Amino acid sequence: MKRIAVTYDNGQVFQHFGHTEAFKIYEVEDDQVASSAVIQSNGIGHGALAGLLADHTIDVLICGGIGGGAMAALEEAGIEVYAGAEGDTDAVVEAYLKGELTSTGVNCDHHGEGHICGGHEEGHSCGGCHGGCGSSKPAFEGRNVGKTVKAHYRGTFNDGEQFDSSYDRGEPLEFVCGAGMMIKGFDAAVADMEVGQIVDVHLMPEEAYGMPNPQAIFSAEIAEVPGAEDLSVGQQVYLTSEYGQPIPVKVTAKNDTTITFDANHEMAGKELNFRIELVEVS
Repeated sequence: MKRIAVTYDNGQVFQHFGHTEAFKIYEVEDDQVASSAVIQSNGIGHGALAGLLADHTIDVLICGGIGGGAMAALEEAGIEVYAGAEGDTDAVVEAYLKGELTSTGVNCDHHGEGHICGGHEEGHSCGGCHGGCGSSKPAFEGRNVGKTVKAHYRGTFNDGEQFDSSYDRGEPLEFVCGAGMMIKGFDAAVADMEVGQIVDVHLMPEEAYGMPNPQAIFSAEIAEVPGAEDLSVGQQVYLTSEYGQPIPVKVTAKNDTTITFDANHEMAGKELNFRIELVEVS
């Protein structure tokens, strides 16, 4: 049995590994797809995707854009990578099984593993390689805007609880400053820093993941949602929109007949604190 993961968005290969919100997982036997399922990236912004794939015993990753840091982490985890793929996910897996899929290797000038990228449900531009890496118009000015930077950081809530840290992972986060790959306040803080400088920033929700949207909380009849009877409060799952797009949601309530989902980002409405250390600019 071989397990193949493809970065996934609405049936297509998502074009930046570091910011993918879903993977389509294919189980293959005798060079034939035996089954497939879509899973969420389960904590984007708070962990390495290479570790997530390793936990799902993935043998092969197929993706669009990918940077050197992510590629190295995947290879270290024993996962074979086919980068530069595009189009229908089922079709690229079929091409792989026929031996017709080739890899571009590292094809992005950052590896932005997505540790701090914002709200899933809002369809924002934090996709990295859409239209070319670092192509988004910066919303601010600074000496580092448009440059590839590496930064260590530690993120905490106002009560001091840590929610993320690049120091704990042993590798700084790499991204293109001002390209829309990071939440606004973090990106702006780095824009004019000097290498070796450490700054502390406090971000209001508007500078981070925004405020919760009441319209993103909705209920449905359990009988109308396939598999809903097996879900429990607190569980994070994907629903499919009327257009076939996967929507990450959290189960917030459930009774005998009705289940309630929240599609807001888990950090929506939260004030965040970061200690940021600029390590390198290139």
